[in-house]
Amino acid sequence: MDESAFRRARDAVVPRPCVFEQALLAGACACSLAARRNIAEREAVACDSSPAHRECAQLYALLLQKSAFALKLTHVELPLPHARQMKVECGGLLGVQQAAASAGDMPAPPVAQEPASVADVRRLVRNCVGKFGALANLPYSAIIQSVVAYQTRRRRPEQ
Repeated sequence: MDESAFRRARDAVVPRPCVFEQALLAGACACSLAARRNIAEREAVACDSSPAHRECAQLYALLLQKSAFALKLTHVELPLPHARQMKVECGGLLGVQQAAASAGDMPAPPVAQEPASVADVRRLVRNCVGKFGALANLPYSAIIQSVVAYQTRRRRPEQ
């Protein structure tokens, strides 16, 4: 399937693509509103809620805006290169999760041998809006440290 045919099929099957799709597909997070769709040999993730999609888009825009300097971006051109996209999505969500946990009653993620992950993006976003009043009020200086520190998975050497 050529790329333009894939994009047309994707637009027909996934009218509202998940904002954090790459993080979901990488297994760095999960979401109660995510609906996975298979298109040819590829996988896409749709959001089942328009209001949730708007909130996640707002969070992503804030993460991107606040982390641009730390990621050495003089201006943001979408789509970002894959490694930077993963830093913003995965590192950003992990930073938001840590900020929410340190702000109060949300439990901290368990310490494990495997990389940390976010259990439910929708619940995390709703908890943050409840605790901080708005997504713009999150402690982005602490969150951006997680964005910068996030390491993408290294390729295995070919054997």
